[in-house]
Amino acid sequence: MADAAPTRTHRIAMADGLRVQVKDYHPETAETGVPCLLLHGLTRNAKDFAPLVPHLLAEGRRVLAMDVRGRGGSDRDPKPENYHPGTYVGDVMTVLATLGVSRAVFIGTSMGGLITAILATVAPQLMAGAVLNDIGPEVDPAGMARIQSYVGEIRPMPDWATATAAIRMIGETAFPNRPESFWDDFARRTCVETDRGIEFDYDPAIAVMARLNPPDQTPDLWPLWAAMGPIPTASIRGALSDLFAPATQARMLETKPDLIVATVPDTGHAPILDEPEALAAIHAVLAASG
Repeated sequence: MADAAPTRTHRIAMADGLRVQVKDYHPETAETGVPCLLLHGLTRNAKDFAPLVPHLLAEGRRVLAMDVRGRGGSDRDPKPENYHPGTYVGDVMTVLATLGVSRAVFIGTSMGGLITAILATVAPQLMAGAVLNDIGPEVDPAGMARIQSYVGEIRPMPDWATATAAIRMIGETAFPNRPESFWDDFARRTCVETDRGIEFDYDPAIAVMARLNPPDQTPDLWPLWAAMGPIPTASIRGALSDLFAPATQARMLETKPDLIVATVPDTGHAPILDEPEALAAIHAVLAASG
């Protein structure tokens, strides 16, 4: 499917004055259910979901793809201590209230899935459904250490070929045997062209909070998982993931037997979400969410 262009792009002021960008897509036909809100991972941005958006529009869904503060088209925060899930949760609630969205299906990759789980605890009335992409109540220390090793290490690159090579070096173990076109697309969703060259499209200061805890001292998130009980939910895992262990996903299913579970083969952290296995899980949540 070809990439879709947003119907409108919003820049919404948060409580502290910082502006968050949201790409707002509307289907060509009548809307058939509640909107979808897309929340990306730690070092990514709303462009991450470009391969998924056309599939959601084809289902008749309005799609809101949010650049979490400090990423993409959203403002960089002068206070790095604000780069944490508590702030992001408040930002999401402000975005939805401003756009008049009372309920949505939340599709969250990694950090976006964590934001989703917190919202299920503090604002369950917003949750028509949830898709958690390669994230669970336990985070594998190996994956966390890998992310901490490169987050914030931004140096301008002279051209897109160099950026593509850098993205491939970081991600090839998670996406083996992909053609060059895959990596070029990946680079253009992850990076941005500036007057300094090609750079990763996020504020390097996000590393301040990302490195606050050692990789083997992540918090216990199982209490958050309990809040997902009544919510139609899918858990998508990359078969090669070093962040989301099979045992964690299995325990999630034990405690929530109606959980929709999918594993994307030959893929690590995190699936792109246009894979057949991922799309089947997402469509199942949409069908259950209204």
